[in-house]
Amino acid sequence: ARRALSFEVDWFLEPIFFGDYPREMHKLLSSNLPKFTSEEKSLLQKNKADFIGINHYTTIYVKDCISSPCDLKAYEAYEANALVLATGERDGVAIGRPTAFDGYYDVPEGMEQIVKYVNQRYKNTPLYVTENGYSQHSNDTMDKLINDVERVNYLHGYLTCLSSAVSRKGANVRGYFVWSIIDNFEWTFGFTVRFGLYHVDYGTQKRTPKMSAKWYRDFLMGSRPTDQVQMLRADS
Repeated sequence: ARRALSFEVDWFLEPIFFGDYPREMHKLLSSNLPKFTSEEKSLLQKNKADFIGINHYTTIYVKDCISSPCDLKAYEAYEANALVLATGERDGVAIGRPTAFDGYYDVPEGMEQIVKYVNQRYKNTPLYVTENGYSQHSNDTMDKLINDVERVNYLHGYLTCLSSAVSRKGANVRGYFVWSIIDNFEWTFGFTVRFGLYHVDYGTQKRTPKMSAKWYRDFLMGSRPTDQVQMLRADS
């Protein structure tokens, strides 16, 4: 897990804060990594960064492919280079509730863990959660898209764990941004998945607030979670 984080998180942050790539990357990639001159290292460490932004949606398991070889040809480059196999299941059990985005699961405690990890490793630098959200299938019924209980439940769980990272662990979190305010064109997934708090009719461009938009408004105003969240948690 530590090695996987080095290739997906520390790859970007370690040069900025410490002037070089992570030790784990050097160990596996050696001469394939670019070299920083002494002047470049000095500039990086002197300027550092004013804040760190994290896009966080899910948590996954990783399997070590050094002690137990894996077929990594079909996997992402970072996994193959890190010699890990990423998976959402362990012993046949999913790590959390699946979402419309393939490989993305509802695992709220992961929010606290990643915030704690980054804050401790990078000297309590101010941190912003720049993206966090829940995906729906666009071909769901209109009633399910608007009454998005799963998204409300997701946001409630992740914000609770983010709050815990701040209050219990002292994480230096300065802001949080939901992805996204409206349904949008989602990269290679196009219009097939929806992340918005507001439903968009792509033909007419009409915007309709979902249950999550109303819940988030109430949350920001300091209201208690909606009955729908409490009901969903009671049924889970």
